[in-house]
Order: sequence, then C-alpha cells, then structure tokens
Amino acid sequence: MATLDWIILVLFFAGLVGIVLWVVKRKKDDTSDYFLSGRSETWLAVGAAIFAANIGSEHLVGLASAGAESGMGMAHWEMHGWAILLLGWVFVPFYSHSRVFTMPEFLKLRFTRETSSALSIVTLISYVLTKVSVTAFTGGIFLQAVLGINFWYGAIGLVLLTGIFTVLGGMKGIMTISVIQTPILILGAITILILGLMKVGGGGLVDGWQKLVEITSANGATNMHLFHFDKADRWYNEYPGVSVFFGAAIIGLWYWCTDQHIVQRALAAKNLSQARKGTIFAGFLKLLPVFMFLIPGMVAAALRTQGVLTFTDNNLAYGSLVGTLLPMGVKGIVVVGFIAALMTSLAAHFNSSATLFTIDFYKQYHPEASEHRLVVIGRIATISVVLLGLIWIPIMKNIGSVLYDYLQKVQSLIAPAIAAAFMMGVFNKRITPKAGQWGLIIGALLGFLRLGMMIFDPGTHYDSVAAKLITDPSLRSGIWTLMNINWLHFCIGLFIFTILLMIVISFFTPKADEKQLQGLTYFSQTAEQRKETRESWSTVDIVTSLIVLGACIAFYVYFW
Repeated sequence: MATLDWIILVLFFAGLVGIVLWVVKRKKDDTSDYFLSGRSETWLAVGAAIFAANIGSEHLVGLASAGAESGMGMAHWEMHGWAILLLGWVFVPFYSHSRVFTMPEFLKLRFTRETSSALSIVTLISYVLTKVSVTAFTGGIFLQAVLGINFWYGAIGLVLLTGIFTVLGGMKGIMTISVIQTPILILGAITILILGLMKVGGGGLVDGWQKLVEITSANGATNMHLFHFDKADRWYNEYPGVSVFFGAAIIGLWYWCTDQHIVQRALAAKNLSQARKGTIFAGFLKLLPVFMFLIPGMVAAALRTQGVLTFTDNNLAYGSLVGTLLPMGVKGIVVVGFIAALMTSLAAHFNSSATLFTIDFYKQYHPEASEHRLVVIGRIATISVVLLGLIWIPIMKNIGSVLYDYLQKVQSLIAPAIAAAFMMGVFNKRITPKAGQWGLIIGALLGFLRLGMMIFDPGTHYDSVAAKLITDPSLRSGIWTLMNINWLHFCIGLFIFTILLMIVISFFTPKADEKQLQGLTYFSQTAEQRKETRESWSTVDIVTSLIVLGACIAFYVYFW
C-alpha cells in the first residue's frame, strides 16, 4: 500500500461517518425504518443489497482458497442466480402479503409459535457460529495479507467498526453503502481477474485462459469440471456425481429464499414489483462471483506454480493477488471496495440478528413496547451479537484450511429442515401446523447431532477423542457409520426425510383452517392477492429472468 492508497482508505472511512450522520439526521425511530429501511427501497438498492449481503470475506478468502484447492468444485454454490429468481417470483409475494418482518414470523402464521421460535434459535446460532465469526476471521486474514496489519487488530477492528455502523445506521445505512460499494467491488475483482490471466499467459488474456486450463488440467486433474463421476477422480468422494448439484440446490433454496439476512433486503422494497426486479438484478450479479473470486483463486495457484506468487496457505491466495498485481491508487480503490463488502456482509448479519431477537422474542413477551423501545432493544441485540462473534473468533482459528468448504458443510446440516418446512408450507396447504413444527424441530436436531459429531471429528481422531467419551461399541460403530456418509448425501437424505416426516405427521394431526392459511400458501391466495401479484410483473421481467437462467445453463454446459 502506497501513500495514495492510504489516502483513499482514509477518505472511505470519512465517507462512512458521513453516511451515518446523514442517516441519523433523517431517521425515524421506528422498527420499519430501522429493520426494513421503511419499506421504501427501489430495485437497484434491493438487488445491490442482496448481492452485497452475500459477498463477504468468506468469498475473498474462502472461495478463492477453494478455487486454488479444488478448482470448480465449489462453483455450484455460486451459480445460484436461479434460486434468487425463486425468491422474487415465488416466495416474496407470500412474505409481502403477510406483511412480516422476519421469516420466523411467517412460519408462526403458517404453522405454530413453536415453529417460529425453533427457526429463530437455529438462525441466531448459525449467524454467530458461522456467519459473524467466520466473516471476521477471514476478514482478519485478508486485511493482514493486503494491509500488513496484525490479524487480531484487523478482525476485531472490522467487527467493532461494523457493529458501530450497524447500530447507528440501521438498514438505511446498510442499503446506502451497498449501492456505493457494489460497482467498486465488481470492477475491482474483474480487474484482478484480467490482470491475473494476463500474467499467467505472459500478456494475452486468451493465452492466459488457455494456459490456466493447461496448468489446472495437468497430469489428468479434473479441477476445471463441475461434476466428478469417476470413482478414481480425487474429487469424487467430496463431490460425487450429480449429488453435488442437488445438495447445493437444497442449500441454495434455504439461503436465498428463506434466510433472514437475504429475504430482509427484498422486504425493504417499496412494493412487490420493485422487490421482484431487485431479485432479478441480484440474479444477474450472482453470476459474477465465480469470475470474481473462484477463478482468481485458480489463477493464484497457477501463478504459484509459475513461481510468481509464493503463498503457502491457500487462504492467502486472493490477498496475494491484490498485493502483487494492482498498481498504486487502483489498489487503494479496490481495497476500499473489499472492506465495504466485508462491512455490508457483517452488517447484514448484525441487523438480521437484531431483527430476529427483537421481533420474534422480545416483542412476543412485551407486545406493549413502544417503537422507540424496540429499536433500542435491536441495538442492544446487535451489540450482543458483536461480542459473541468476537468471543468465537479464537475457536474459528482452529478451522481447517478450506474454509469455504467448511462453511458449506455446516450449512448442509442447517438448510434441509428449514428449506423443507418453507417449501411444503407454501406449496402444500394440507401440511398441518404440528407437522411443520415437528418436521422443522426434528430435522434441525438431526442436523445439529451430526454437527456435534463433527466436533469430535471421528474420521480423523476417532480413537483418540470420540472413543474416550463413547465407550459403548455399538454406539461408536453407529457414529462411525453416520459420519462416513458423504456430506452431500446426508444433506439430500435429511431434506427428503423431513418432507416425508411432515407428510406422515399431517395424517394424524389437525388441519389448519382456511382463515389461517389465507394468503400463506400457493393454493389459498385471495383473488385480490393473485391480481396484485400478476400486476407486479411485466414482459421485461420474464425476459431478463430467462437470460439469468440461460447464463446458468451455459455455465454448466461449458464446465460440465
């Protein structure tokens, strides 16, 4: 970082202070404004905010690391533009008609209060243990690689700065910085990709791509392929056959269509039309991360092979590219875009955690609380999540090297039960309230059971750790068998099991009455709601959505 780069960085932080002061000056002290930006955002802000909420340091560090490690293996989780389209075309109308703030609120209306509480607990745990702390952890790594500052200073500073920004700026501040940083992030990442390919090829972009394919495919390697069908393939055991697509799709359905920190951005739109257009825009943007981070990770690995880069930890792949390839001034602008991306991703989780706690817990027990009181509680909840995230960072330092892979494995245990509950709840009105409740609870418990087993890591330390705590041979054998199931197969199996469980329970429990279901399922919408939904989309929306789908299909055809 040269002097000019540091000046740009200082100006960025001054801009953050300006945004906070602007928001504080014009804000309304009510829950709609603090949690949903007053439901006043346009499609541009919604699409940019959805994209920005997704792109965090797990991409800058984790996805690039996965690219350097396994090539295209993790690309399935990034080709999810189709899932964002499902959010806008299928799920948002039901969320919008119900006028909910949170996803647990929706499940409370569709099923029971216990279902709502279960989802809130699962979501809050997942945010603290995976999202907040992992983003801070990988952010510290990135800032250390690029700026040369100590890991702990970078990680803790990032969390505290973002926490202050979220508490003062609320959703309006998050949406504002999302619009500003998204184009900087995209242009900066594409610049790094182009410079990296030119470096690999000795000057030419096309030559660079051909050389990358050559290096990546050397000695029969299959890193350039999305699917691995040959059992002799080194990546078959990790991403077996078409299971990788279906497993990634289940995680995508949960993340893009039902996860609070994503859906909350769509619900901030001023109307249904703007929400849908925002998701279509986000679908276009979601085509980019493979080219922004994963392929640059492969480029970094190729440059290491050529002796240009010397990093030893794949987590440093992207930071090495930024530090080596970008010229003075440009580096400062790109780093600003990346820091803004880290902040918006963290802020999204902070704000969503505060929303879940305030609306789904505090307000339930204090229905008389004023709007001002609820906003104060939301700020306290944000501070609590910040502190919990900081506490968890030391534990995160013990995670394995392929961080993005780890994140998807954890999410593969959280996603199936939630995705099944929402899908069956929206598309099958015969699923009873108790069926939804117990399907979600039992499915989530099974996922957490396997997650708990991962702590003992019987696949690596079975005799030295798990065996000391579990002495019964049959139980140990059962744990060994369960842990040996491929993570994608387990994800698919848990999803199917949860659906079947809800169907069976529905035969023995009371149905929901039509009044409870009104507007919450596909087959129980009123004529007015159907009309509102129909009038919210146009031919342009259909054409642009088909373009997103076509791009996803073309990607799969090329990298099959």
